Amino acid sequence: MAKLIIVDLDGTLFDTKDVNYHAYRDALAFYGYDIDYDYYCKFCNGRHYLDFLPQITTTNETILTAIHKKKKKAYRKYLDKAILNRGLVDIIRLMKAEYKTAIVTTASKENCEDILEKFKLEKLFDLILTHDDISEVKPDPEGFLKAMQYFDATPEETIIFEDSEVGLLAAESSAAYYYKTYRFN
Repeated sequence: MAKLIIVDLDGTLFDTKDVNYHAYRDALAFYGYDIDYDYYCKFCNGRHYLDFLPQITTTNETILTAIHKKKKKAYRKYLDKAILNRGLVDIIRLMKAEYKTAIVTTASKENCEDILEKFKLEKLFDLILTHDDISEVKPDPEGFLKAMQYFDATPEETIIFEDSEVGLLAAESSAAYYYKTYRFN
């Protein structure tokens, strides 16, 4: 059994609100839409694009997917607006001798790799699970459970760093799902 640290990317490891806002603003403008910064921060930040884009654009999934693809490409242009949580990075580095480390994020693999590379943190994590690796996004605990299963870690051996309401719900429910799914079949 391994001890495990699981870290969320957006809002926890990095403050990426401005990065994501500017990238979405560019992508939306291409399709004739606009988004207000305060609205984005209050209703969109930290949520999966299919949860908020239909309310401000269209319900056409082809267009929504195209907007999201443009956003992922624009993301790189705004990485200088990301703010690293240096205190959390210091904690992870100190605990890495005894703990395995994982990122579990609803961000795309592409954007996750971009920001980790920019801040030279790719080697800090033993496992990276993104939206591309899971079928259910937070508040579903699937990502956390996959990380625990990968390292054969129990909830008692796992520390989860999260900032969003849906992430905290996923973290809280991960123990119940873990024991229901993996230990008492």
